[in-house]
Amino acid sequence: MHHRPLPFDASLVEKITTAHPTPFYLYHEEGIRQRVRDLYEAFSWNEGFRQYFAVKATPNPHIVAMLAEEGCGADCSSPAELVICDRLDIRGEEVMFTSNNTTSEEFQAAVDLGAIVNLDSPHHLGQLQTLPKLPKFISFRFNPGAERTGNVIIGDPQEAKFGCTREQIVDGYARCRDLGIERFGLHAMIVSNELQVESLLATAEMLFELAVTIKQATGVAVEFINLGGGIGVPYRPGESEVNLAEFGAGVESLYESIVVPSGLAPLRVMMENGRSITGPFGYLITRVINVKQSYKRYIGVDATMSNLMRPGMYGAYHHITVLGKEQAPTVDNADVVGSLCENNDKFAVDRELPEVVEGDLVVIHDAGAHGHSMGFQYNGRLRSAELLQNDQGEVRLIRRAETLDDYFATVEFPEAPAPRLASSGG
Repeated sequence: MHHRPLPFDASLVEKITTAHPTPFYLYHEEGIRQRVRDLYEAFSWNEGFRQYFAVKATPNPHIVAMLAEEGCGADCSSPAELVICDRLDIRGEEVMFTSNNTTSEEFQAAVDLGAIVNLDSPHHLGQLQTLPKLPKFISFRFNPGAERTGNVIIGDPQEAKFGCTREQIVDGYARCRDLGIERFGLHAMIVSNELQVESLLATAEMLFELAVTIKQATGVAVEFINLGGGIGVPYRPGESEVNLAEFGAGVESLYESIVVPSGLAPLRVMMENGRSITGPFGYLITRVINVKQSYKRYIGVDATMSNLMRPGMYGAYHHITVLGKEQAPTVDNADVVGSLCENNDKFAVDRELPEVVEGDLVVIHDAGAHGHSMGFQYNGRLRSAELLQNDQGEVRLIRRAETLDDYFATVEFPEAPAPRLASSGG
């Protein structure tokens, strides 16, 4: 059985469960902090480099505040994410608002926070002109269409709802220039969960060249280029994580060969990683509650797809460890399942595992991004708690588990119906 190291052991998790019943998310603080430091080191050659954490990946204020301590801004895509920033006093150019299908009210919330507004299309300029004041800093999201090939998560750029064409983006900067806007950025998000440095570098090359084209066509010189996120997580055994030093050096080489000769330097490089920052350092902890044998073997746990939907939604692989049995030989070939009334409520299919019995604690790896945040309440299953662990083994609660009172809080219950009398036969 492939063994993946953990920053905790069975005894610590059992101790946690006395106060916080399973299922729950457990994040490793030092792992998250170190990942950000490694990214900043890789781009230390660019004086203005900034990582904007994609809040949608792990929208917990404690996580966002911790990342702000490490120098991260916040990439927001919804009003709720802007509220997190507002309450943490993260504002101004520390916030990037990248949304699509956006209302004027949502743009107003971003402008009120002083955020950089990253427009999905120039047609949004009409909405911005109805606001009391325009954003000070505007960026556009580029969709290269047939120029590039996306990957399985982003898909074919021509089929993606995000971003605008080359012709539209040039027109957008020209219109902004005519409106008197003076500060600009450029953004694209072409791939997601990408493990190949070459693909990530292709995005940088494309955007650097587009920045040169925009300047030549409109006279607009962008201040920053946001390479998007997209750095992947090696979910499967045998996969290797992205070499951040190699990636940073590759972007530097492209910068020197494209940006510097064009006269656009100094130009700030930015990114909006979410998955690679928190993903590998978050774990869904669940307990085995049933072991069933029918046409195949099923290991039932107390977490469900409502706690982590990626396997059921995408067929995504997440490694599974049975705590205390890390070195035990594999004897089971089983599906690991939850209790929802859906057959895709599965964390693993035909997975080789050690002997599993009721009561065992199970760790689902690499769940720190797009895990809890994508949770839902089908079948009345409640969202779990989130906890944060440091290297001293100290654990603190950063989001309590939902209760049935939370679930019913928005419901106006009708009067209980009067009992129906049984009809008499005759």
